[in-house]
Amino acid sequence: MKPYAEMTREELLELKKKLKAEYKEYQSKELKLDMSRGKPSIEQLDLSMGMMDVLGSDSDLTCEDGTDCRNYGVLDGISEAKELLADMMEVHPDQIIIYGNSSLNVMYDTVSRSMTHGVMGNTPWCKLDKVKFLCPVPGYDRHFAITEYFGIEMVNVPMTPDGPDMDMVEELVSSDESIKGIWCVPKYSNPQGISYADDTVRRFARLEPAAADFRIYWDNAYTVHHLYDRGQDHLIEILAECKRAGNPDMVYKFASTSKISFPGSGIAAIAASQNNLVDIKKQLRIQTIGHDKVNQLRHVRYFGGIHGLVEHMKKHADILRPKFEAVNEILTRELDGLGICTWTNPRGGYFMSFDSMDGCAKEIVARCKKAGLVMTGAGATYPYGKDPHDSNIRIAPSYPPLGDLKMAMELFALCVKLVSVEKLLSEMPQENAQ
Repeated sequence: MKPYAEMTREELLELKKKLKAEYKEYQSKELKLDMSRGKPSIEQLDLSMGMMDVLGSDSDLTCEDGTDCRNYGVLDGISEAKELLADMMEVHPDQIIIYGNSSLNVMYDTVSRSMTHGVMGNTPWCKLDKVKFLCPVPGYDRHFAITEYFGIEMVNVPMTPDGPDMDMVEELVSSDESIKGIWCVPKYSNPQGISYADDTVRRFARLEPAAADFRIYWDNAYTVHHLYDRGQDHLIEILAECKRAGNPDMVYKFASTSKISFPGSGIAAIAASQNNLVDIKKQLRIQTIGHDKVNQLRHVRYFGGIHGLVEHMKKHADILRPKFEAVNEILTRELDGLGICTWTNPRGGYFMSFDSMDGCAKEIVARCKKAGLVMTGAGATYPYGKDPHDSNIRIAPSYPPLGDLKMAMELFALCVKLVSVEKLLSEMPQENAQ
């Protein structure tokens, strides 16, 4: 089929009639499909069930250094867990603090601590007239929710195929002291699946911020979440690069096992310079005597080390890969060449990013919902839920069974075509509409 923009009004009206009939057929099926969040599927959760058996009532819960994991203590995590997470995050164990099950919680705490007590002796943000964060867009809605909750002004920075627009980042950070941070998902980004280019990481490490307490919030959530064994994306390690550039304190690096073991019962970590870790521990020792060491030990004994964790992730990839490929195949078959949309086809992570014609995303998501398919809300990938182009939609293939996913994407593609035809018809010049 030729591009929709090249069709006459009569051709578009005929196509609209056909598409509406197909849409009514879907509505009659009373579907209940959910692609709203990037949750692991039941099959993925089942991969880690053996973790429930590595510790029992007769298990020795003593660490290699003699720590009894049943008791109080060990503020920054047991040494075995620090080694496992450090290997996953490509840092030294001394740079790590192990937390509870959620890296999002660690990020929230980090922003909250900066608001109330400041960063390494600098003025608490709550005492400043204005605090801003840079937000690469499209991006992760839960990042934006944290900064919005604290009343921090969010500034959109466009994403490029190599990562955030670094010309813009460098200019803003160096000229505005009120800019205190930037959200980053540097590997298989949410939602586009972009991994930052080497030059992008190097430019991050060499930023010259006007604010002494500026920090890069480096959420490396998908560090080992490849879909393929070959051609995997690789990322320059940011802490080492910052140290090399003379900016050792500029980064907070976050990660967790949430999409490796159990999202509700994983372990999370922050990696940072020694100066930052000392600053963080001042708050942490008031907040807790230590996080769940039994769960830390459970993870260590189940995976055995980084090699066991990597092999485990290959099993995740075997489940996820057919789903991502199915989404790309259906979008290509149904929409390629029509001139009404683009989408990403990443090699890892949990999401694909879809861009419709301007002004169509909300209506596409609404049409899907009316036919029984719940998508992530249009606008969710932008601060304040406001996509200036109303074009971006996050696709989350992981949770539905493959059969349901294929049906969902067929319906999604239909809604894209229908809404696009209606948009083009509404924009036709009056002389062509006679």
